[in-house]
Amino acid sequence: MTVVPSAEVLPAVLPTERLTEMGRPVPALRSDLRRVPNARNIVTVVLAWAQSFGIMAAAAAIDRWWAYVLAFFLMGRAFALLNILGHEAAHRLLFSSKGANDFVGRWLLAYPAFTAFDVYRRAHMAHHRDEFGPDEPDLGLYSGYPISRASMRRKLVRDATGISGWKNLTPLLKALTKPSSRAMAVRILAVQAAIWAASTALSGRWWLYPLLWFAPWMTVWRVINRLRAIAEHAGMERSTDRRRTTHVVRQTPLARFWMVPYNTGWHLAHHVDMGIPFRRLPALHRELVEAGWVTPGLEYRSYRALWKALASGDS
Repeated sequence: MTVVPSAEVLPAVLPTERLTEMGRPVPALRSDLRRVPNARNIVTVVLAWAQSFGIMAAAAAIDRWWAYVLAFFLMGRAFALLNILGHEAAHRLLFSSKGANDFVGRWLLAYPAFTAFDVYRRAHMAHHRDEFGPDEPDLGLYSGYPISRASMRRKLVRDATGISGWKNLTPLLKALTKPSSRAMAVRILAVQAAIWAASTALSGRWWLYPLLWFAPWMTVWRVINRLRAIAEHAGMERSTDRRRTTHVVRQTPLARFWMVPYNTGWHLAHHVDMGIPFRRLPALHRELVEAGWVTPGLEYRSYRALWKALASGDS
């Protein structure tokens, strides 16, 4: 069983006047699509942080059990916001100034989400260079699909109960023991300490950080991250045709709210040209559709439909 699209839905229609043979925009179109809106992105980063701390502040102000439960789940989404914007910074597409881009990417996005920004950037560029190739850092996450429903359930249970979170946290703790990586680990932990101190000072509750920051990162975010990641590439194959490496899923407001903010759900367009900022990915996707390169047969009607296909295997 396979989820790799068949040749019938992969027409050879490129190049066109607007797209190259690989689907990338021609230079004149690409220069327009590559413009980075610095002012709008400043607002976007501020709003991401306002939502994150706003959720914690609202729960503390309401001070009812149901408010903390709701905030716990919403904070998983908060990490989606920080990580996707961090991904944009890793591509140097968040701000046109390299210094501003990397400073915000490290200190305001990656480190608050327990991510070593420069390590992530190197690994992510390897992912883009050759999806499913010998240097693919995420091969273990994407390969082997479709899997059985039981196997999918086990993976999600490990995510939801913190087992996967501990697996992701362990390298950070080990980094403290190595001179080559200690400085990075200390920076991440210092940012976490600052968030803890700020949340305690503003709320008067020392336990707000472990309950509504650390615990959602260990659990809810891990579920969201897996579901998003497998919806991008799971079960696909190594190919120069990005339609065979990356899924296409119809975007809905609910999915964009919970799991694929900042247009990251237009993931095939991102892999066709990783130099296009997130705000212009829908425009590039439309170009691919209008050229006949992305066909209706490629698109899953929903993430749920794709997850069902990915959990339809025998092992």
